[in-house]
Amino acid sequence: MRVSNLLTTAALAAGFFVTQGSAFAADAQKGKTAYAKYGCWQCHGYLGQGGGAGPKLAPEPMPLVALVPFLRHTNGAMPPYMEPVLSDADIADIQAYLASIPKPADYKSIPLLNQ
Repeated sequence: MRVSNLLTTAALAAGFFVTQGSAFAADAQKGKTAYAKYGCWQCHGYLGQGGGAGPKLAPEPMPLVALVPFLRHTNGAMPPYMEPVLSDADIADIQAYLASIPKPADYKSIPLLNQ
């Protein structure tokens, strides 16, 4: 997908999510279930930490207004997830789950790593 098309799609998605407001009151617990159900963990790890096949997604995931168009129109190694497979509400829940994952401790705060 060309950058201009992706930006247009992201802008449209942003407008939809802003105008719809509470239509997507995301639920991190539902997102954790959906993350497992749709196999996201297989490439991105159970905590979105990334792996051999997929990049790190958490603890600071892509904003929802960019995530939806990316998942719908990705043309890389990851297959696109069209709405009949993964709803916008499921994506919002998955994004909420990824955002709920705490940042790892700073290595300087781990005594064993600072000997």
